[in-house]
Amino acid sequence: MKTPLILAIALFALLTAITLLANWHTQRQTAPYLYTHAEQIPAQKAALLLGTSPLLANGRSNLYFTHRIRAAAELYRAGKVRYIIASGDNRKHGYNEPEAMKAALIAQGVPAERIVPDYAGIRTLDSVLRARSVFGQADYIVVSQKFHNERAVYLARAHGIRAVGYNAPDVHLYAGGFKTRVREYGARMKMYLDLLTGKQPKHGGETIALPD
Repeated sequence: MKTPLILAIALFALLTAITLLANWHTQRQTAPYLYTHAEQIPAQKAALLLGTSPLLANGRSNLYFTHRIRAAAELYRAGKVRYIIASGDNRKHGYNEPEAMKAALIAQGVPAERIVPDYAGIRTLDSVLRARSVFGQADYIVVSQKFHNERAVYLARAHGIRAVGYNAPDVHLYAGGFKTRVREYGARMKMYLDLLTGKQPKHGGETIALPD
């Protein structure tokens, strides 16, 4: 009885250590490429706005969505980007993250012709890699919360994409941020597995050029 228990404890401790190490490594490697003030970030042709639902399951506004929209619009108004690639999920009937982001950005004063929807941004990996393979951007600004930007920027740079991140305000733990933070540990482990296996976006597509 003791041997299986000891093995289980040892395995749990090992997995915990690996997870914490992966988290620390991701943070450390991406720290020089993350910004919280629009005036400090280098200008790029496009921002990659990572999608999420505008509403929570209880029908309330999703603060992650709200903060990301405002951050992306702030970059545009500051003249830091000329286009915003709104990349998100569109697999379910009646659920369309890119269109929701586009509508919200327009409400923030971003011209419709400067918003480019990516309807195949199923995962962060898809969004990050399609920004180059489909939209032709090898340098861009990722817009999301800091914890998400760390993973997205790490993934981009591991693939030779010169991405930086603009951090939208985070969501307090009591307002739903705790569950998201816990999930992020697993997402980072999945990211490293994807890098090891050479995972590619689920959908390709013809190149969509962003006008100069």
